[in-house]
Formats: sequence, structure tokens, C-alpha cells
Amino acid sequence: MAIDFKQAKLHNGLTIIAESDPNAHTSAIGFFVKTGARDEKSEVMGVSHFLEHMMFKGTESRSAEQVDQDFDNLGAQHNAFTSGEMTVFYAHMLPEHLGKAQEILSDIMRPSIRQADFDDEKSVIIEEIAMYEDHPFWVLYEKVMEAYFKTHPMGHRVLGTRQTVADLSRHQMQEYFMRRYSADNTVVALAGKMDFDDVVSQLTDQCGNWNSTQTVREYQAEDITASELTIDSEKVNRHYRLMLSPAPSLQDDRRYAASILTQILGGSDGSRLHWALIETGIAEDASAEYDGHDQLGQFLVHSVCNPEDAQKVEQIISQQQNNLADSLTDDDLLRVRSKIATNATLGGELPAGRMQRLGRLWTYYSEYWSLDEELARINAVTLDDLKQVNRDFPFEPCVAGQLRPSSPTPSLAGDAQRPS
Repeated sequence: MAIDFKQAKLHNGLTIIAESDPNAHTSAIGFFVKTGARDEKSEVMGVSHFLEHMMFKGTESRSAEQVDQDFDNLGAQHNAFTSGEMTVFYAHMLPEHLGKAQEILSDIMRPSIRQADFDDEKSVIIEEIAMYEDHPFWVLYEKVMEAYFKTHPMGHRVLGTRQTVADLSRHQMQEYFMRRYSADNTVVALAGKMDFDDVVSQLTDQCGNWNSTQTVREYQAEDITASELTIDSEKVNRHYRLMLSPAPSLQDDRRYAASILTQILGGSDGSRLHWALIETGIAEDASAEYDGHDQLGQFLVHSVCNPEDAQKVEQIISQQQNNLADSLTDDDLLRVRSKIATNATLGGELPAGRMQRLGRLWTYYSEYWSLDEELARINAVTLDDLKQVNRDFPFEPCVAGQLRPSSPTPSLAGDAQRPS
């Protein structure tokens, strides 16, 4: 029996979607809230991520310890994450425990946000910010993002800053929660073995009283101008460079070609940048990627090398970008297209991967297409498509940043790569 897509919507706007597979050995469920750093006011930057932490600090019926214990009793794998555009809470378990896992997740989606917990967790968040400040790539990435987006909220830091987190009040968090964590701004995605009608019935009982607020995401135009910035640091002994430039949005059909194009440029061991920089020993790391978002997108090109090789690396990257369209071959397209299709298929092997894909899909598009349909779109990309997207988005205008040693004898402690 084939995987069956199902959907339902409660009276308060909560959307429930599922890929039901009676032959699956596991089940997965996730609550996808369409809110993240870009939906925050600048003065409360970091509240989405902070709130993610608070969801596990207890509810009216469970303490923080009971939340963890109840998940552990099911043998469920559970976690959460916050990005610039969504906050997700999920669990993966045996099918017989789906109902209980669903009840726990529904419960923690309505946290107590007690003042004492809020105060305790604030120091945890500030320590987490300090930890990322020890990652050279992350320091550079946040600075370049701020320069690229200027006043656009996509430039907000997911963790916030030490100042915005320190200044955040419980009242501000509660107001944000009531507005953004509404039923009509949340999607429940499931995959694997399940009784969908039973799932809908339980969610009606558990979430049917959630408020609907008609909250919407505010979109504003980008204003991208070429610029450069330099950070001198005593914590590093390598030269880090990051370049951001416009790319198709996730709603743009050219996103598939954009992804393949950057894979060819710098996405794997067989990429242009790998052969020109890493294989030759000129750079330790050189990569390119397409980063698609809701109504906007960016290309990222990143490199790490010895300071004395920085200018040479920059020149080679520029040459590879400028020559990319003319150098494209059918073999490039076939190789990368096959790799992307393989990764997409592997991600769909388990219900957990299908649930994540399904939730993201609906959060961004409010529609569904199967994995097979997505693979068909990937396989339909042609060389002409790659050349056209390169003409439309030629890695310009570019905002470039470099993080370099400020002294000849820096500490080695900061030489960390991009956090995963």
C-alpha cells in the first residue's frame, strides 16, 4: 500500500497533515510554528529561541523533570529547534506510543513560563551566546548577515544578543507567545504508521481550545548594496572570509537550479572550489551553498586559509564564479543532480525525515507534493536552467566579510569551524 497524504483543519485553524504509511515501523510527529527571529521586534531579538527553551520547563500539569521522564518512558527521540523563520518541536517513536507522545507535545506547547524558570534560563541563554562567540565562522556570519540585511529582520540573530536577552522580560515573552503561538499559525505534521482519524480526534481534544489570532508574517523588501567589512581578532590564526549575495527565494522555481549550481561551485569533494583550493592545499575549507528563505534567498561562499594566502584565495574564488556558467557540463549536472536526489531519498527513508520535510513544506507553501514529485522537479533541471539562474543571480551585489588575526601570535582557542 502506497504512502497516503491526509490533512485536516480544526475549527480554530490548527492544520494537521500526515503521510500515513501502514507498513512503517515507527511514527513521527512535529509541531511547526511559523515564527522565528525574523518575526521579532529588534528590542526582543532572541525571544523565539528563548521561548523554545521555556517550552521544556514545565506546564500546568508537568514539571520540567516530568516532561523529560515522560518522553524517556516512551523511548522517544525528541527535540526542538529555532531558526530565522520557524520553531519546531518533534518526537520519533514506536507507533504504539504516538498517542502519548502527541499528548506530551500538545501539553508543552502551552508552557507555564514561570518567572523563576525564566530568570534561571536567561543565564543559560547568555552562556550559549558566549559559546558561539568562540566560533570564528559564527562571529563572521552574524556580522555579515547584519551588514547584508541592514534593518531587514532577516538580519536578526536567532540567539539574540547578550543585551536583548538580558533586557527581555517575562511579560514580553508572554505577549509574543500569545500572538505568535496561535492555532492558525501552527502546523502539526506526522509521518509513519498511524490512525489519522484518531490523531485528529486527540488533537481536537488537546488543542481545540487554542486561540486563533490571525497573525501574519510581515514582508519587507531587501535593500542589498555591495560592501565589505573586516574583523581583527586575537583569537584566530586563520583567515576566514564569507560572501553573501542574492539568490532565488523558496517560492521561486529557480531554487532547484540555484541549489545545483552552488553544489557544482563548492558543495562537495568534486566541486570547482574543492579542486582549485582544497586539493591544491591553498585553502583548508572552501564551500558554496544556496540558502533559501520565505520570499528571499542568498548564496553563501565561505573560505578558510592561511592569512598570507587570503588574497590568492579571493582571486581564485572570483575566477571560479566568473567562469562558472561557461564551464558547466552535462556530467556536472548529472553528478550533482543524482547526489541531491540521493540525499532527498535517504532523508525520506524514515518517518522522522518525512515528517520534517512535510512540516517545512506546508509552513512555506501551504501545499503538498510527494517526494517523488520533488525528485521529478530536481531531475527536470537542465544546463540551460543553471546558466539562466547564474545570469539572473550572478553572485552580485555581494556583501563580503573577513575575520583575520590581529597579531602574529594569536591564541589557538578560537580556531573552530562553522557550528553544525
